[in-house]
Amino acid sequence: MKRDRYPTLAARARSWLQRAVPALLLCCATVAHAAGPTLEAEFAAGLKDEGLAGAVWSEVLPDGTVKVGASGLRDAAKQIPMQADTRMQVGSVGKVALALGVLRLVSEDKLTLDTPLQQVLPEVALRNPWLASDPVRIRHLLAHTSGIDNVRFWQAFSLNPAPDTPLAEAFDGGGNLLRVRARPGSRYAYSNMGYGLLGMVIEKVTGQPYERYLDAQLLQPLGMADSTFAFVSQAGSLADPRLAMGHFEHGVAQPAVPQYLRPAAQFTTTAADMARLARFLMGDGKLQGAQFIDLALMGALSEPAGTDAAQAGLATGHGLALAVRDRHNVVGACHPGTAVGFRAMLCIYPEQDSAFFVAFNTDAERADYERFNRLLLRDLELPLRAPAPRGTPAPTVENWQGVYVPSPSPMASMAWVDAVFGFTRLKWDGESLFLIPFQGEPKELEPVGGLLFRASDRSTPSHVLMQEDGKHILSDGLRSYERASMLRMLVLWGSLALGAAGLLYVLVVGVWRAALRSLERGDHLFAPLLAMLALLLPLPFFYFQSYLRLGDVTIASVLLVLVTGALPLATAFGLARCWRSRGTPAEAGSWAKWDWVALLAALQLLLVLAWWGLLPLRMWQL
Repeated sequence: MKRDRYPTLAARARSWLQRAVPALLLCCATVAHAAGPTLEAEFAAGLKDEGLAGAVWSEVLPDGTVKVGASGLRDAAKQIPMQADTRMQVGSVGKVALALGVLRLVSEDKLTLDTPLQQVLPEVALRNPWLASDPVRIRHLLAHTSGIDNVRFWQAFSLNPAPDTPLAEAFDGGGNLLRVRARPGSRYAYSNMGYGLLGMVIEKVTGQPYERYLDAQLLQPLGMADSTFAFVSQAGSLADPRLAMGHFEHGVAQPAVPQYLRPAAQFTTTAADMARLARFLMGDGKLQGAQFIDLALMGALSEPAGTDAAQAGLATGHGLALAVRDRHNVVGACHPGTAVGFRAMLCIYPEQDSAFFVAFNTDAERADYERFNRLLLRDLELPLRAPAPRGTPAPTVENWQGVYVPSPSPMASMAWVDAVFGFTRLKWDGESLFLIPFQGEPKELEPVGGLLFRASDRSTPSHVLMQEDGKHILSDGLRSYERASMLRMLVLWGSLALGAAGLLYVLVVGVWRAALRSLERGDHLFAPLLAMLALLLPLPFFYFQSYLRLGDVTIASVLLVLVTGALPLATAFGLARCWRSRGTPAEAGSWAKWDWVALLAALQLLLVLAWWGLLPLRMWQL
């Protein structure tokens, strides 16, 4: 009894160790964390691992403190180190600032969110099937819910525009350029053209170039003296010695060039200025005690509203300036950006009065930029959000199984490519929904109640199932997919498979006959094979021209039109030869029937591509 009530020395020692060891380990872990690599060191290591030239960043802390940093090189060729005050080009992150400029006009009663676009710009040739009930409004352009296409090749890849090219020239692409593809306000579809139109709206309302107005009436009041909407480059008459050089993979330098849709992606800034912008975005819209932007508008900056997904209960999506971003168990409002040779990200966390901005002077396709976002989130020490618990799914979930295609397509000119290669399958196993894209890793979606689901790497509901006009829709707030008819998909896939097999037959058998010297000018495959080989002609011209001229009329692009236009004609000519030579002794061989089949299969695919606007391949119209 006494032994039970009064532990022995050994028992006391064990008890002490049980309490002390975890505390000691925690202490050691804390010391190890404190003594670990600094944020600057981790950025330096990350830049080296990912093959990036340099980076700048800023953090806004809850007490209002701003931390800025830099790592790497401002110019890889000249080995100039990056500085914290180096100016960077941030691409679409500038849309956030431009959106504030529009909201400033709304706050001054010079415009309203519900003003129809064509009331301000009646000269714009907008094709909207829903015009009578749902015109495209200013709010739709801000929130990317106008249904207008994203961008065309010639708008994004051209060396023709000058820094002062009229914005209207970005929309001289014909009557189908501004075709509304979804009911305005119903679905999110990212649109650079939409922000190009907003630039024109600003110019029409203010009577001055949008760059001049926003620099003076937005950036100056915000104290962003190192930022500008005007064109700035690293070379030429508009060169800025403080501007970092843009780079691609392997440190290939690329100076900035003017662009048609400059309101959507032309913005030069610094890490410190972006911290000032972030603080304003998390505030009440006041500057020096006066209301600069209405409080109600500030509350709608990142709040999805009006879309079918939002009305179905999905809280993720895009507001008037920012998109809700749920990553690493932290939910904020962010906007990414890409410019020629640059990448950037701005994220704000208003509930914690915290924010970060990061920009890189390298645009590398294979680099993991998200690792740097993780570093900044960890440094901000934001509280982690517990994942939404599993809920009871709607009993009708299994009805949504099937094959889905993007709706609308990110680029209207690539609709066939998106349908054939960008589809995804939706499968329900009784407990979870599985998203199985044709390209990419499968994703498990856990039900959180009704028709809402949460991806395993998210903490809040990330997807919703909907029905619209009898169609089954899947949305994550920033992308919408519509269930496609299986018959339609089988026809598209079958057309591609047969056409590819036919073209392969023409190439292989045609070359084989040529090698045997049996391919004569009268052969069924002679003209089609010649047309296929002619597809190689533009390649050396494309190789020696800048990729920034992909959308321009050049020797390479004209040759591409000629050879891609000749291919279906040559294939039809080969079929005509087959028809004319039927019943002749030459047609008695077994190869003749296969020539027929192959040419017919190839021609049907080429006609399908022509129907979808992909043949002849005119880069300046894509």
